[in-house]
Amino acid sequence: MKLISPTLLAVALLTTASAVSAQQGPPDGSTPEQQAVIANDPPYRVPHLKLAGLPANGRGTQRLFDGRSLAGWDSWLGYADPRDTYGSPSGGPIGLNHDTTGVFRVVTEDGRPAIFTSGKIWGGLITKANYRNYHLHLQFKWGKNAWFPMPRNNGVLYHSHGAYGAFFGTWMSALEFEIVPKSVGMLLTVGDSKGTHSFQTVDWRVGANVSVARDRSIAYPFRRYMPGGRLSPIQMPAFNVDAAVDAERPLGEWNTLDIYTLGDRSIHVVNGTPVLAASGLSTTDEAGRRHPLTEGRIQLQSEGAETYLRDITLTPITRLPRILSVGGKK
Repeated sequence: MKLISPTLLAVALLTTASAVSAQQGPPDGSTPEQQAVIANDPPYRVPHLKLAGLPANGRGTQRLFDGRSLAGWDSWLGYADPRDTYGSPSGGPIGLNHDTTGVFRVVTEDGRPAIFTSGKIWGGLITKANYRNYHLHLQFKWGKNAWFPMPRNNGVLYHSHGAYGAFFGTWMSALEFEIVPKSVGMLLTVGDSKGTHSFQTVDWRVGANVSVARDRSIAYPFRRYMPGGRLSPIQMPAFNVDAAVDAERPLGEWNTLDIYTLGDRSIHVVNGTPVLAASGLSTTDEAGRRHPLTEGRIQLQSEGAETYLRDITLTPITRLPRILSVGGKK
């Protein structure tokens, strides 16, 4: 069985067979062109990584979630039937601040306040403010239910910019810290579908560079983050890079996520383990000019599975931590 990424698996499962055929299906490494993109990637060796030189936290820290309400956030919901996201919708997205069914709501979980995302309707809870040069800290835990025949899926989208629902009527253009079992911390770029519902016509305007290595045990483009690997751009057909290692805790336990971003660089951390570093974060404007992507809003996804999020804080930083290798093995 050919493997595909969690996000493109969602596309394949939620789209009708005729629509997938029309889109030529998601990239799976089956064409010479797709193979050529990754031909020079070095073999993956499991890295053993740790963070050093952490920036001091505390001064200027903001609580993005006050524990009582969703003050400071907007909601944007896509289609009432998520299968329309990559299909042929008969109507438009639900839209801005019209969450009448509680897709996003404040609950008490394990005796503490948390934001619950139902996953039944896809969309995002979006900060009203833009942020730059920060350490974003939060905890997440999977809920009981997943609603579609696909892996549990969620994510934190940062440096979100442009129009609401630009990506298939559902999310703003952004960089995504993916939350998928065994791939928490994967980096994807989220572009602008220009009102279409085909992956073949998406404007993949968001870019980043990551040091990658080839791991044939995962989906095409078979790429994991590996310090010392091949510095490569994230762009179609190789539109994502998986986390260096699986640092997620067992289902039902809380996980701590950290995103450090400074200028056009970012670091993804899962339960204290650095799993990815990116540089050259960028976006393209309507005139086709490329610019560094250094700020934006933060989106918390609803995408198919119940999820709890808590302890969401943001602290300004003036330097990034360092990622150190402490030895490894094949």
